[in-house]
Amino acid sequence: MADGFDLRDEPWIAVRWADGGSAWCGLRELFQRAHEIVDLELPVPPAASGLLRILAAMTARIARDDEGVRLDDGDVAEEIVSWLGVRDRVLAGGRFDPGAVDAYLDEEVPAGRFDLFDPQRPFLQDPRLAAECVDAKGLPNPSGVNKLVFGRPTGVNGAVLFGHFTDGEPVAVPAAEAVWHLIAQLYYGPSGQCTPRRITTVKPGNGDAGPLRKAVSYHVWAPDLFTTLVLSVPLPGEGLEAEARDECPWEAGELPDPLGPPQELTWPGRRLTGHFRHAVLLKPSADRSGVCDAYITWSTHGPRHADRDPYTVLDRDKDGQLRVREADGARALWRDLDALLLMDSGDRSLRPAALGDLPSHLRSRLSVRAYGFHQDGQQKDTTWFEATTPPVLQWQEEADPRMARHLARCHRAAEDVGERLDYAARLAWKLATDTSAVSETKVKLDRKKPGPWAMAARGRYWPAAEREFWKMTDAERCDSPPLPPLVNAALTALDEAIGTAGRADIRVARARTRARSTLRALLRPAA
Repeated sequence: MADGFDLRDEPWIAVRWADGGSAWCGLRELFQRAHEIVDLELPVPPAASGLLRILAAMTARIARDDEGVRLDDGDVAEEIVSWLGVRDRVLAGGRFDPGAVDAYLDEEVPAGRFDLFDPQRPFLQDPRLAAECVDAKGLPNPSGVNKLVFGRPTGVNGAVLFGHFTDGEPVAVPAAEAVWHLIAQLYYGPSGQCTPRRITTVKPGNGDAGPLRKAVSYHVWAPDLFTTLVLSVPLPGEGLEAEARDECPWEAGELPDPLGPPQELTWPGRRLTGHFRHAVLLKPSADRSGVCDAYITWSTHGPRHADRDPYTVLDRDKDGQLRVREADGARALWRDLDALLLMDSGDRSLRPAALGDLPSHLRSRLSVRAYGFHQDGQQKDTTWFEATTPPVLQWQEEADPRMARHLARCHRAAEDVGERLDYAARLAWKLATDTSAVSETKVKLDRKKPGPWAMAARGRYWPAAEREFWKMTDAERCDSPPLPPLVNAALTALDEAIGTAGRADIRVARARTRARSTLRALLRPAA
C-alpha cells in the first residue's frame, strides 16, 4: 500500500462470482466484471444499502448504449420513453464498457477523489473537520474510532459484549471495513449530541439523523450485478429540471457550505448521494492500512429536501401523511410483498419508485433485496438485516394483476389471522389465570399483561404462515380462499404455545377451547 487507500483498485467490496467463489474487489474490477458477479456480500447491510445508491449514481455516469448515449443524459431523460429505450440498449449490451469504466474513474473524476486518505479531498469526507472539531484549547477533539464502527461500544457506559473495544484502548479498523462504516454513518447516522464543530463563534454539538435512519429499502435484484446496477438507476423525474449541475460529492469542485442553504436537488447523482446530514473524517493508522480515529459531526442544519427516496415504501399514517416504512427486525420480507407488487395502494402505501417500469422480458428473473436497520430516531441501534425474495416481480400488478391482488389478499389474511391469534392467546391466558373473567361475555384484556402464550404463539405462527403464503403463490390457487390454511396454522401455533391438551387442567382446557373458537370465527361467512 502506498500513502493512500485507492478505492478504485484496493479490494474493499465483498462479492460472489458466478462460479460460486467469493472475493473482494475495488470499484474498477467491480464495474468491469459486474456481469460475472452474482451478489454483493458486504456483512454490514446498512453499508450495502448505501453502497448500492453510490454504485447506482456511478452507473448512470458509466453506462451507455451502443451509440454512446449515457444513462444520465439530461436531454434523453426529458422523455421517459427515450430514456427507457437507452436503458434497454444498455441492458442488451450485457456488460459495462471497460473503457467507459476507466474513463470515469481515471479522467472524469478529479484525481485523488477516490482515495480514502487523500489529504485534500478524501472520499466522502470533509478534511476541514481536523481544524473545526477542536476543544476549548484548540486541540483536536476527534470522536473516536469506536464511534465510527457500528456495533462497538462507545463512551464510559458502553457494554463490552462481543469485543473489547473500549475508548481507553481503541483498536484500529482495517481500511476496507472503515469504508463500509463510513458509508453506513452517512446514510444511517444518529441524531442528537455529536462532536462539536466550530465554524464561526458558535460551536454546535448536535445534528440530524442520516437520510435513511430507521428505514428499510428495497432493491431490484437480478441474476447478475450488471443488470442489478442498471436497473438501480432511478427513473428520471424530480431534480431533472434543476439548474445546478448534477454532481456527486466526489465529483464536486467545492466542498458544501455547512452554513449555507441545501444544495439544489438534481438527478440522478444528488438524489442518491446528496442528502447526508453528517460529516466524517477518518484518521489513518501510521502504516495507513487502517483507521485509528475519526471525526463524526454534523454537515448541515438546513431543511431537508422533500424528496422521495426511490428505494423505500411510503406508508400513510393515521393523519394521512406519507412516511417511510421503518425497518423491523422481527418482520419477514414476504409481509411487504403487497406493497412491492401493487402499482399504487393509494390510501395505504406507495411502492418504491425504483420498482416501476421494469423491462417485461426480465421480470420473471427479478427478485427483491431488502436492507433494513432497526433503529430509533436518535442513538439506539437494535439490529440490521438483509433478505431476498424468490423471483416475484413477474407478479407486479401491471404485469399480472390477478396474481398481484391474490397475493395482496393472502398477505392481508395472514395479518388478520396473526392479529386474531395474538388476541386469542392473550384471552386464553386471562381465562386460565383469572377465574372472575370466565363468566364475562366480553373479557377485558390488559395489553401490559399479555401472559407468556401470545409471544410463543406468534413465534410459531409467522414461520408457518410464510410457508403457507409461498404455497399460495401457485397460480392454480389464485381462486382459493387464503384463510383456511392460515387459520389452521394459527390453531397449531396456539396449541403448541399453550401446551399439550393431556397435561392441561380444566381451566386451561376451557381457555383453550374458547381461544380456538375465537380463531375459527374468522372462517364464518360475514353476516
